[in-house]
Amino acid sequence: MPMLAAPAVPPGSMAALAQPELRAEGVHLRPWLAADRAVVVAAYADAAIRRWHCRSMTDDEAADWIAAWPGRWRAETGAGWAVCDAGVVVGQLSLRRVVLADGLAEVSYWVLPTARGRRVAPRALAAVSAWCFDTLRLHRVELCHSTANEASCRVARRAGFTAEGTKRGEGLHADGWHDMHLHARLHTDA
Repeated sequence: MPMLAAPAVPPGSMAALAQPELRAEGVHLRPWLAADRAVVVAAYADAAIRRWHCRSMTDDEAADWIAAWPGRWRAETGAGWAVCDAGVVVGQLSLRRVVLADGLAEVSYWVLPTARGRRVAPRALAAVSAWCFDTLRLHRVELCHSTANEASCRVARRAGFTAEGTKRGEGLHADGWHDMHLHARLHTDA
């Protein structure tokens, strides 16, 4: 018997919503604020974040990055959340490559050095995934990371994202093209 897919949310549905604040297992995800610029600059100055996200940011670039998120929400192409623990920003989680008509989105994230090892990213992923499935009624949420990024592989597994394969030469990093692991969760996953 074929499995019934969750109905995709029609375009315009995400933009009609206010971007939510999400909570799960002690983490609080909220939309970015202009006052978060210094955290964003510091994050993209961290060698590990810069390695996997291939960029650094000036204060002005961080301001522009934060200011762009509401437009991406309205265009239904992405969403960005500051991940907070005890009221302090310790990471970020974003939806990218959102295709509502196909019931699909991709997630990306980073965690500041002071919060690493506390399972912040898997908890944040669980919150956003639940929202994607329950509110947006997405069918699939994907996560890709360099095959050399073992920490992201652990995060994906802890958040219930099944490893599906390797995309050869898919991600350009500062040291060249990397093969990327593809992980995904489906709305039917436990």
